[in-house]
Amino acid sequence: MSPPRTPAAATPLPAEWGRTPLTVVMPTYNEAQNLPTMAEALMALPLEGLRLLVVDDNSPDGTGTVAEQLAEKYNEPGRTRMGVMHRTTKDGLGRAYAAGMERAVAEGAVYVLQMDADGSHPTGKISEMLGVALATGADVVVGSRYVPGGTLSDAWKAHRKLLSRWANAYASGILGTRVRDITSGFNLWSADALRAVGLGSVDSAGYSFQVETKYRALRAGFTVMEVPIHFEDRTAGESKMNLAVQLESVAMPWRLRSRALRAPAAGKRPH
Repeated sequence: MSPPRTPAAATPLPAEWGRTPLTVVMPTYNEAQNLPTMAEALMALPLEGLRLLVVDDNSPDGTGTVAEQLAEKYNEPGRTRMGVMHRTTKDGLGRAYAAGMERAVAEGAVYVLQMDADGSHPTGKISEMLGVALATGADVVVGSRYVPGGTLSDAWKAHRKLLSRWANAYASGILGTRVRDITSGFNLWSADALRAVGLGSVDSAGYSFQVETKYRALRAGFTVMEVPIHFEDRTAGESKMNLAVQLESVAMPWRLRSRALRAPAAGKRPH
């Protein structure tokens, strides 16, 4: 087994780009062990405009309280670096993301980044993803495991890697997209793309949220680009994937395709 990877250093950006209002939306459920490390890594990035919004689903392990303590630690007079959104029910990752992303846009974010709290997504790639969006005008930048240069944790067994690749090929094949990692949960969105996607009307409650939102963006004429990442395995806590979530993920691409056949795609949006 290869040695643990050293986290990638953040890509330096021009100072003006680093001041771009960027909100990292991070849903949590029982992530009290992981959240302090994640918050510390994000707050250390050379991005003056970055803000972290934790969306906690009433975690029984006290994640919400930990998040409030971290916000008190990192917030400064006249500068809110971290916010916490407390939800009273646990009704799925997709619902948590939609709520947090809507709030981020309403509060003035120009870009919104989806990120897991378990340490699987590399914080050092955030600057690069923002730089790609600003340099190219891309509306969605996907942190991709399946473009050249993308890699998976050595802790993943062969069957898990095969299942992940199959899930991407399955969804993209049904929907006719060229996005290599359409199931990725590490995505940078422009506020314009999120407004057009219509977060309040997204049907997916679980992980299929990632597929549905990207597909909606593509149908609306927005540009999706992918950058390679190394996807690490979580070091603490448990995966939230269950049978209901898996079944939704299998069915959702067919639902989206059926709706698309009934409604023509929107024309290319003006830039």
